[in-house]
Amino acid sequence: MTSHALAGGQSVSRVRGPHLDAGLHPMGRWLFGALLIGGLLYAGYSVAIDTARVGEPMAIGVFAFLGLALLIALGFEFVNGFHDTANAVATVIYTHSMPAPLAVIWSGFFNFLGVVTSTGAVAYSIITLLPIDLMLHVGSVGGFAMIFALLLAAVLWNLATWAVGLPNSSSHALIGSILGVGLANQLLSNIPGTSGVDMAQVQKVLSALLISPLIGFVGALMLLLLMKRFLRDKRLYREPEGDTPPPRGIRALLIFTCTAVSFAHGGNDGQKGMGLIMLILIGCAPTAYALNRTLPESAMPAFVRSAQVAATAYAAHGTPDMPSVDRARAAVVDGVRTKSIDKLEVYAGLSVLSRDIGERIENYGTFSRVPAAIVPNLRNDMYLVLDTTRMVTKSESAKQRFTASEIESLNGYAGALERGTRYIPLWVKVTVALALGLGTMVGWQRIVVTVGERIGKTHLTYGMGVAAELMTAATIFGAEYIGRPVSTTHILTSGVAGASVANGAGLQFRTIRNMVLAWVLTLPAAMLLSGTLYWLLLHLAGTLAG
Repeated sequence: MTSHALAGGQSVSRVRGPHLDAGLHPMGRWLFGALLIGGLLYAGYSVAIDTARVGEPMAIGVFAFLGLALLIALGFEFVNGFHDTANAVATVIYTHSMPAPLAVIWSGFFNFLGVVTSTGAVAYSIITLLPIDLMLHVGSVGGFAMIFALLLAAVLWNLATWAVGLPNSSSHALIGSILGVGLANQLLSNIPGTSGVDMAQVQKVLSALLISPLIGFVGALMLLLLMKRFLRDKRLYREPEGDTPPPRGIRALLIFTCTAVSFAHGGNDGQKGMGLIMLILIGCAPTAYALNRTLPESAMPAFVRSAQVAATAYAAHGTPDMPSVDRARAAVVDGVRTKSIDKLEVYAGLSVLSRDIGERIENYGTFSRVPAAIVPNLRNDMYLVLDTTRMVTKSESAKQRFTASEIESLNGYAGALERGTRYIPLWVKVTVALALGLGTMVGWQRIVVTVGERIGKTHLTYGMGVAAELMTAATIFGAEYIGRPVSTTHILTSGVAGASVANGAGLQFRTIRNMVLAWVLTLPAAMLLSGTLYWLLLHLAGTLAG
């Protein structure tokens, strides 16, 4: 036993914490290295096969550049693994339900499963935060500077907070990096009306990040109170005795909640890296990855019909004289940048682009037959129309123009465009899953100590661990269902705090203060870091080009 002094001279006896310095067995290290190298080789092999299959063999320089970008993106997920997933294993380690080495391996495996079985909805909710002009030119110097800046900023901030043991959110770091790039792009752009990031999407994402920790705190507090009311087994609310594992049923429950949080974390956080990797692939190998070539030819007639119906709906509300394709594209881009889409010329432009997209797909018969030279332009038009159509269907002023049936047809068309441009190959899921899962097994001790010892004033009880993790898993699953990114770190630490309050344990306000400071500082710090890196990379590229 150890004792810790509190305010007023009181001391609280605390059970000795678990052994956190036990390393992996040598065979485990070999397996770790084999999986890490195997994942990287699998990614390289998959890229080579995918590009060769579509007749787009990559030059050595481009392949090396792509490899560097993928390493940084996978590095973000690796850091995310030991930074965020440590929260999931803290409860089973501090209640002695599982030995620390086994717990992190167990959690890593279920993180892997969570990533592989995820839908990809969260991935593209993150991607839609990026500036539309960079998204349309992701293969340009600005596009690559954007990707490298936001990835490096997120990784550096995660490492900095990990070094001091703060459970900072990888989600906040990444979103802050995206916002920083968008703001820098707006400040540096010479194009009047450049919008930077989509503020409507930012509001949705930030609201999910803000509300979810409150749900974790209140939910865990209420759940523990309900458990005390209806589950009367006193062993559930006791501190662990020495290194003795909990009773069998309680131990099984704690392992289940750890598993649920690990699986949910993989399904939500793993998608953030997936979306960024897809941007990298689209920029370096557009022929292979810009369009969803896995869609069957049988799906194309329905796609063409939806494009024709949407073109007719837009034409009914556009200018009488239809512009050329180039003028149509310029009108839509201008409307998106200035957030002024409820215009006759924008609707006319959407009609022309939609009809052109439908005709091109009808001529080729399927995405897999689209010539390499046409893919980037077609993908950009599809993405532009998709993004604008989503804005139209959610605009109150636009809804007053269009009938309910027209809005329904536009939503159907947006879904078809999404299936054609937003997909994630299996090998991307597998490599991200490996990075996240293997990252779980490295460097987790610092965050585990904070969650297990420094939030509440007493040792975690079994019931506190169960309540915190059940609410965390439920909140993350709900967020993934609606396609919103959330922070496992924020939800779980808030859940532990809520359970501590419900248990009458109180909170260590020094730790809570430091955590809140890290949460509050993450967005502006990551924004400043990514914006500065974006400017430096653009300046460096301009210098080299000159």
